[in-house]
Amino acid sequence: MAIEVYWGGGSPYAWRVLLALEYKRLPYTSHLLQFSKQEHKSPQMLQMNPRGRVPVLKDGDYVCFESLAILYYLDLKYPDPPIFGHGPEEAGTIMRVICEYQAYIEPHLAKITGAVFAKSADLRSEEITRAMHAAASEARTIEARLSRSDWVVGEAYSAVDMVIFPGFQLLKRALERPEAKELASRFMPVEVHYPAVGRWVARIESLPGYERTYPPHWLTKSQERF
Repeated sequence: MAIEVYWGGGSPYAWRVLLALEYKRLPYTSHLLQFSKQEHKSPQMLQMNPRGRVPVLKDGDYVCFESLAILYYLDLKYPDPPIFGHGPEEAGTIMRVICEYQAYIEPHLAKITGAVFAKSADLRSEEITRAMHAAASEARTIEARLSRSDWVVGEAYSAVDMVIFPGFQLLKRALERPEAKELASRFMPVEVHYPAVGRWVARIESLPGYERTYPPHWLTKSQERF
């Protein structure tokens, strides 16, 4: 029985799971839910995840939710190719960097993107300025890592790349909005401010199956696939 994945376009957490499924070349049935219609809170979804959030993965009779738990499950159930490294030391480093991202970067990214997409928020506020400085500082740390290696940890694409990449892409999309022009000047163009990060993004975008993970509502009319 094929894996089923329930996700929402633009959710960085759901995007992580799609990246893992494509990298492991696992066949899966995709269920794209519409947040605007509250499909993620339907009775069917609440039965699988009482929190009413995506992603949700169903593999036969087993249901798993929370993106990091799903990545871990997939790596134990389908270990080739591995996404948590080739040994305990590498796995520990991958998990540590994921924890650092979740603790020290993700809250700032959520604050910035939430403010931009809300449209009514003051993007010049001290709170947003602090968040932008913090995000830029952490981006420099990632830039330093990627200046020494093609991937954030070790010599292979791993779960940590899958965790960080969607959040970075969401930030980039937010900063491309006209109202975020002043904020964006401190961060973009990425290729100028963070050239190693720019090359990393291009590497991930060139991976087989990447286009199937891309949020469909982010596509322009000329990019849509029929």
